[in-house]
Formats: sequence, structure tokens, C-alpha cells
Amino acid sequence: MDRPIPAMVAAQPELRKKGKFHYKALRRLVPYLYVSPATLLLVLLMLFPMIMVFRYSLMDGAIMKKNAAFAGLQNYMTIFEDPVFWQSVVQTLYFTVMSVVFHFIIGLAFALLLNTNRVDPFIRSILRVLYILPWLFTAVIIAIIWRLLLDPNGVVNSILMALHIVNFKVEWFSSTSTAIHALTFANIWAGYPLYMVSLLAGLQGIPKELYEAAGIDGANSFEKFWHITIPQLTPIIISIALLDFIWTMQVFPLVWMTTGGGPIYSTEVLSTFTYKLAFSRYEFSLASASAIIILIMSMSVTYFYIKHQRQR
Repeated sequence: MDRPIPAMVAAQPELRKKGKFHYKALRRLVPYLYVSPATLLLVLLMLFPMIMVFRYSLMDGAIMKKNAAFAGLQNYMTIFEDPVFWQSVVQTLYFTVMSVVFHFIIGLAFALLLNTNRVDPFIRSILRVLYILPWLFTAVIIAIIWRLLLDPNGVVNSILMALHIVNFKVEWFSSTSTAIHALTFANIWAGYPLYMVSLLAGLQGIPKELYEAAGIDGANSFEKFWHITIPQLTPIIISIALLDFIWTMQVFPLVWMTTGGGPIYSTEVLSTFTYKLAFSRYEFSLASASAIIILIMSMSVTYFYIKHQRQR
């Protein structure tokens, strides 16, 4: 006759299954617990302010009025009707595109120079230090340096007049015809080291066998550069260019410390336009709408960057 199985013994397999389930669930939660502090900071410092700015952009007299009324898209319509806004959009695109293009050209040229064996290693070490110096300066220091250099009585005008290129003292940051170009030049000087360092790392990672095989096939230096170097560097170039476009489009300290958006809005960019709306005219609703427009423009470029990274 079979003996009855005690209830506790019969329940042990079920308890083991529940224990394994809880253990697996806990293991799945562990990664989320690790990232939860960073996620909380992200929400508090980024997502929450973005939501508040979007809310302000839909209100009439946000912050300044105790009971601000809902205005819908009126603030956006006011921004779009402002000619200074469109001027700042054009100048932002000029400033950004020219900076990105010349960052790439200068960065690639210096990277090729530092990667060649035709230059003495000691000289290359010195050039590395000199070429990377602009990257070590803050935006405030860069602004002060270029304000001194491009002063009417500064070094640049003295050299140009000594070489008889100009016969008068050019007011680089004070003239509406030269201010945006001088500002763009200063930003190009400040930003090319990022490209130089990244492209130099990419050049050093290209297998030499590719160049040797191309040489055996009769390829000259330009053909090697165009058919080997550029294709090998293309993923790096696209990634850096998209990031640089996003960062440059939002540049504020350099513009504010050199020209402040002047003279007569000739160097007004979206960042300074938004800042003046908020802290000079105290129109926080319009400033919020302008900030959301900048965010949308930045996110559109960010979409292409993320898409490119996924394709890699």
C-alpha cells in the first residue's frame, strides 16, 4: 500500500519554480537599478525643463504674469513674423555650414601632415602641441584673444597694412560687412582640433597593405587618397560633421563675448536671439517658442546622426 506524500514535500517543486522566477526577475531588474540614478538626473535636469519650456511657449506672458493665459501657437506665429528671427536663421546656417566645412578641411590637412613620414618625428611632436592648442582654451578666452587680434589697432591690421593688403584699419567686429565673417573665422580656428585628432586616429588605423597594393597597381598619391583614404575615413567624417553641426548651431559664448549679436543684428544667431528675448525684453513665452524651434532643428540633424550610427 502506497504511503501518502506529505503536503510540504509535494509543494517543494512549486516553491523552487517560484524562487527561480523571482531570481530571474530580480536579475533582469539589476541593470535598470544601476541606470536609475542617471535616468532620474536626466528627467530632472533635461526632460522636465524641456516640458516646462514647451508649456511656456504655449502661454501668454509666462513667468511675468501670475495667471498666464493659454495662447496656443500664437507665440510661434509671432516668432515667424519677426524679420530678425529669419535673419538669425540665415546667419546661423552660414556660421554653422562654413565652420563645419573648414573644420573638416583644416582638420584633415593637419591630420595628413601629422601622419606623414616625410616630416621629422620631433617636428611632428611640436606641431601636435601647437595644432591642438585652440582646443584647450575656453570660449571666453578664445573670444578675448580674437577681440585683441582683430582690434582696429591689433596685430592682424598691423600685418595687413605692412603687407599693403589694406590701407586702413579694418573694424572686423564693428562693421556689418565683416563681423559675421570674422566671427566665423574665430570659430573655425577654435574647432578644427576635434577633426584633426579624430581623423589622425582614423588615418593611423588604415592598413598600409591597401596603399602598397594600390602602388603595385600603378595608383598615384592622389588616387590613393581619393580611393583609399577618403572611403576609409567616411564614417568618421560623417559622424563628426553631424555632431559639429549640432554643436555649432547652438554656439552662444563666443558670439556673445565678441559681438553680442551686433552690430545691427549682423551677427545675430538663434542662440543670442533667444537669449535677448528672455533676458533683455523679458518675453519668456516668445523665448520659449524660439528655444523649441532650435530644439526641433537640432533634433532633425540628430535623427540623421542616429540613423548613420545604426547603419554602422
